[in-house]
Amino acid sequence: MTLFNCTRSGCKDVFKSYLVRTAEYETELEIPVIEAEEKLPERLISFSSSISSKDYGAWIHFYEDDANFERLWNNPQKYLPILKKFAGVILPDFSLYRDMPLVMQYWNIYRSRAIGHWLQENGIHVIPNIRFGDERTYKVCCAGIPKKSVISIGSHGCIKLRNERHYFEKGLDFVINHLEPKVIIIYGALPDTISEKCKKHGICIIKFESEFATAHKRERN
Repeated sequence: MTLFNCTRSGCKDVFKSYLVRTAEYETELEIPVIEAEEKLPERLISFSSSISSKDYGAWIHFYEDDANFERLWNNPQKYLPILKKFAGVILPDFSLYRDMPLVMQYWNIYRSRAIGHWLQENGIHVIPNIRFGDERTYKVCCAGIPKKSVISIGSHGCIKLRNERHYFEKGLDFVINHLEPKVIIIYGALPDTISEKCKKHGICIIKFESEFATAHKRERN
């Protein structure tokens, strides 16, 4: 475990080392390890909606604009009492755009896992979110995640365009082969090619429609 030099008088923990004070790590980048979770969500609610919601049987997700949940990273302790009221948390989906500097993509993977470790320390049920960019992030996005466990992936905005779908299918294929998950929670649509592969591997798929798709259906009706 890495020791952080923040014991000096007046030293401010600006990079939130307290989140990973007891963490174990994987890879040379020291991505915090998340423990496997057995409980599964029956319904989801976005983090921004959870602030004023009393649907405490739902699991909180972060498949929304980063600006809506950056405040959780900025002040985790402020939102801990809210998160603890709900059934569980699917870890933050910090963006990994392929044109972002690679170090920033790694940083966003780290941030999600650091928060996840800390939430588990505080007794919250946690399911890791897997977010990848291109092949440079495939190995790192799987770091710290136990094999044959439950993972969650957001597909909204990733499969409509052919080029985006290519990267999504290629990345998810790597994740399936590397982690061999027993359950994948999908927020959004799932290409038939991936769905069929999951069936062949005996992977259980739990799909939740995105809030955008749900709202679009209401408009059409």
